[in-house]
Amino acid sequence: MKNQWYTISVYSENNVGLLNRISGIFLKRHINIESLNVSKSEIENVSKFTIVIHSTEDWARKIVNQIEKQVEVIKAYYHTDDETIYQESALFKIASHLLFDERQIQNIIKESNSQIVTVSRDFFVLAKTGRRHEIDEMHDALEPYGIMQFVRSGRIAVSKAAMPITNILAEFQNQ
Repeated sequence: MKNQWYTISVYSENNVGLLNRISGIFLKRHINIESLNVSKSEIENVSKFTIVIHSTEDWARKIVNQIEKQVEVIKAYYHTDDETIYQESALFKIASHLLFDERQIQNIIKESNSQIVTVSRDFFVLAKTGRRHEIDEMHDALEPYGIMQFVRSGRIAVSKAAMPITNILAEFQNQ
């Protein structure tokens, strides 16, 4: 089996220590978490972890099975990139003089469909939302001019197929 990108979605109760136990599952298997996002989900009082790994399907399945053994976890799924719609966001802090002195910077902003978030005397901040490779391409284009600061968010994703989590919760609440 070959390695590919997997997005793992974990629906859980919002309890202290769960993130530590979930990350321990990856640590034991020497699998790096490439991206992590935790937020509230579409279901009241249920959190959603979105975890990205580069691994085999066999390992993704095993990890999901281990995660589901955690008491607070309601359900976990794994999906390939083709099965999800996903985005990441990034912020780039660049020296202000470049905005006016380097015409290519303006071209990069336009071609990448990024936005200027703020401009001050010393720096300006660009925001870019898109796929990982789009953010990487923008980073590579800006790097020769000097990036003062850079930060990227974790992946946010929804599956293309229906997620039966709402039905599972309804059954759980009716028991």
